[in-house]
Amino acid sequence: MLFKFKSRATADVIMLEPNGKQLLEIIGKSPNEPHGIITAAQIPAAIRALEEAVAVEEAAAAATAPDEDDQTEEEAPRGDGVRLRQRAAPFIDMLRRSVAEDCDVVW
Repeated sequence: MLFKFKSRATADVIMLEPNGKQLLEIIGKSPNEPHGIITAAQIPAAIRALEEAVAVEEAAAAATAPDEDDQTEEEAPRGDGVRLRQRAAPFIDMLRRSVAEDCDVVW
């Protein structure tokens, strides 16, 4: 399943189900509903929640990251894939543009 977020202020943002559910849970919306709305009045709180979640994830990653100076090239960890900051960036941009134009976001 895909989540397709729509706003009159921006192009659509499409996400795979696990990623869309994660973002909806962060902003306090039910990811189990096939359709929903984030009103323009709710958007500032949603942006803050997403930014806080990104900060928490980055702090946790920094705290658990091994010291790079102590590792050889073979021991160095590979990238963990796509982080929350990268996944949330298009959605946060959509929210910012939507609130600026007083538009709701629906899925």
